[in-house]
Amino acid sequence: MACGIAPYSRCVKWRFGCEHYWKLLLFFLYLNHLVSGHIRYSIPEEMKKGSLIGNVAQDLGLDLKRLRSGRARIVTGDSIQYTALKTDKGILVVKERIDREQLCGDVTPCSFSFEVILENPMELHQITVEITDQNDNPPQVLYPVQTGGSLVAEMVPRSADVGYLVTKVVAVDVDSGQNAWLSYKLQKATDRALFEVGLQNGEIRTIRQVTDKDAVKQRLTVIVEDNGQPSRSATVIVNVAVADSFPEVLSEFTDFTQDKEYNDNLTFYLVLALAVVSFLFITCLVVIISVKIYRWRQSRVLCHSNLPVIPYYPPRYSDTLGTGTLQHVYNYEVCRTTDSRKSDCKFGIAGSQNVLIMDPSSTGTMHRIQSEKSILDEPDSPLEHHKTDSYSLS
Repeated sequence: MACGIAPYSRCVKWRFGCEHYWKLLLFFLYLNHLVSGHIRYSIPEEMKKGSLIGNVAQDLGLDLKRLRSGRARIVTGDSIQYTALKTDKGILVVKERIDREQLCGDVTPCSFSFEVILENPMELHQITVEITDQNDNPPQVLYPVQTGGSLVAEMVPRSADVGYLVTKVVAVDVDSGQNAWLSYKLQKATDRALFEVGLQNGEIRTIRQVTDKDAVKQRLTVIVEDNGQPSRSATVIVNVAVADSFPEVLSEFTDFTQDKEYNDNLTFYLVLALAVVSFLFITCLVVIISVKIYRWRQSRVLCHSNLPVIPYYPPRYSDTLGTGTLQHVYNYEVCRTTDSRKSDCKFGIAGSQNVLIMDPSSTGTMHRIQSEKSILDEPDSPLEHHKTDSYSLS
C-alpha cells in the first residue's frame, strides 16, 4: 500500500501497531515455551486465611533452594490475590477469603489460575485452583414479597374446586449443585385440611371443596429448605382470603392487621411489666436481707464487746423514806438480745470497801432495795433498763 501525504500519519500508526502485535505474539510464544509445569488444586470455599492449599515444591519437583535462589513469586492478572507462596516451606496457602458466588456467580465449575515465576533461569509454572461450593447461603424467597407495612393476600373464591391453584412460592438459592435444590413444606396453617404445598414446585392448591363455613382469613406458613449438609431454610407467610368480593376481604384483613399490632403491643408490655416486677422484688429482697444482717451485727457488737466497762456513779441518792443515804456499792448493766424477753445482769466489782453499818431505823430502805432486786430478777420486769445505778444507804 502506498502512503500519500495526507494519510501518512495513519499509515505510520498502522505499521507501529503491526510491529507491536508481532512482538507481543512472540513474547507469549516465548512464555509458553518457558512453561514447564501445570498443577491443579481443588479446595472448598470460605477457607480460613493461612489454610494449606498444596505443596508446590513437591508437586512441581522443585527443591526449597531453587525457590529461594530463583525468587519464586506469584504472577496474576486479578486485582485480588487469593493465594500466597511461602518459599521457606514451598507451600501454597490461602491469603484472602474466597467466596465462590462472588468470584464466579452462576458459572460452574469455578476456578482461577495464576503463574509461579522463577528467575535464573526463568521458569513459569501454571497453577489452577478450583473452588468447590459450600452450603453457606440460605434460600431467598422472591414471591410472595414479605413487606412489613402492608399485608398482601391471595384471593380464593368460595366456588373453588379441588386442586385450585392459590399461588406459588418462588425461591432461589445462590449456591450451586445439590446445595441449590429446594423443597417446600407446609409448616403451619389455619386449616391444614384445606391447602397443600407442592414439595418440588412450591405450588399452593386446595385439597377439598371450599365451603361457606371456611374462615375468610387463612394464614399459611411455608418453609423452604435446600439440600445442603447441613441444610438451610427460609420461612414465608402466605395470607389467603376465602371470599367472593373485594370489600369483604378488605374489611376482614384490616381487622386482622389491627389485631396483630395489638397482640404485638400487648406482648411487649407484658414482658416489660414482668421485668419491672422482677427487678422490684429482687431489690426489696436485697434490702430486707441487708437490714437483717445489719441488726444482727449491731446486737453482736453490743452484747459481746470486749471494751472495758467504766462505771458511772451519780450524786447521792436520797431515799424516799428519809432514813439517809447508802454508799455506792455496786454498778450493773442490762444487755438484751433482739426479740428476747430475758435479761442478763452484769454486776461490777465493789465500788467501795467500807463496811455498811445498819441501824434499826434504816430497815425500810434495805427492804426496798431487796424488793427492787427481786423485781429486776423477773424476766418480764418493767424496770429493765440498759444501765442502772445502784442505791446507797448511809
